[in-house]
Amino acid sequence: MTTLKKRLKKTWLGKAIKKFLGRNRKAGAFKNSKSYWEDRYRSKDNSGAGSYGRLAEFKAEILNQFVANNGIKSVIEYGVGDGNQLSLASYPSYIGFDVSRTALSLCKKRFKHDTEKHFYMMSDPAQRSTTAELCLSLDVIYHLVEDEVFDSYMQRLFDTATKYVIVYSSNYDDHFAPHVKSRKFTPWVEKNRGNDFVLKEVVKNKYPFDANDPDNTSMADFYIYERRK
Repeated sequence: MTTLKKRLKKTWLGKAIKKFLGRNRKAGAFKNSKSYWEDRYRSKDNSGAGSYGRLAEFKAEILNQFVANNGIKSVIEYGVGDGNQLSLASYPSYIGFDVSRTALSLCKKRFKHDTEKHFYMMSDPAQRSTTAELCLSLDVIYHLVEDEVFDSYMQRLFDTATKYVIVYSSNYDDHFAPHVKSRKFTPWVEKNRGNDFVLKEVVKNKYPFDANDPDNTSMADFYIYERRK
């Protein structure tokens, strides 16, 4: 860790970030990323501030406009969560995956009358080869704390996209909380899928992170990848 990062973690800003990311949760509560989210939803907690309020509205604005402007007919999201972000989406056809069975139950109940939305466990073997024109990863990558889980997730995210991948995430290396490991993921894409995808655009967050207002700001930006023709 650099001297700058060591100093940051001792400042009020560093403490605020750690508090926001949940570092003060009970010791020993974190087992692994999959268990963390299942336990979280089972305890009736939600997907987090990023899926609510003005952050959710900002994400929906960018995504709905992209889908409309590019004539997207099918969308897959890896990490649908409790479905609140999805409630703001305008997608012709949608499949949502998650590692939490409780989260998927919430989504199935919430969207039970929408025949264009379907939900499956990430581990469902019958769905591993399912593809879509656009694959989404929204506020997920920095929650994949295990390296092997991150690698497997990234492979599937890009391999099942026939036209575009949109990632909404931070893009630097740090580990502020047991369930949050920020990763500089763009080098992974360039190294492992650079022959297939090009980074078309980066859309900066309308509400960049502010330690004084953590529930309404975010460290994530949009990274839009297009499959090479």
